[in-house]
Amino acid sequence: MARKPPADTGTTRRTAPKKTSATTGSRAAAASTVAGTAKAPGTPRKKAAVAGPGKAVRREPVETALLDKYLAIITESLADDKGEDIVVLDLTGRAAFADRMVVATGVADRQIAAMATHIERKLGEAGLKRVLIEGANGSDWVLIDAGDIVVHLFKAEARALYGLERMWGADLDVLPVGEPDGTV
Repeated sequence: MARKPPADTGTTRRTAPKKTSATTGSRAAAASTVAGTAKAPGTPRKKAAVAGPGKAVRREPVETALLDKYLAIITESLADDKGEDIVVLDLTGRAAFADRMVVATGVADRQIAAMATHIERKLGEAGLKRVLIEGANGSDWVLIDAGDIVVHLFKAEARALYGLERMWGADLDVLPVGEPDGTV
């Protein structure tokens, strides 16, 4: 018995539905929402990456009385938990992400995690509800984002390796004597 070729079977072949203007229009609208991305090829996310950062937003410094209150809570909590070498750096006008940075050293992972938990609890009791903690599950470095104050808790080796005080310290703002543009 002879078989008919598949084209002659009488069944119709299904094709993918064509894109309507509604679906392509929504993609175009999503892509055009990111400023400066209309000419870049690719997805909206790739277009945003090609476009680069948007306008630089100047952050106004927070009220100093509230900042000092939270800073006192943080430093007292670190001192109570036997944090070592507690340093407070003033970032006002130098960084867009915070006005103060606190750097402290802990001896063990459990101590560092406990310091982070205590800071979060005490700031919550003082009225600061949005405190984010990264790395508290047993690492050499824990970051606490308390809005206008960023706290870094390190083990001694990690603190020496990253050297945040050298990177953000005020001594880098002043040129040494004898340098070009420095005073003699």
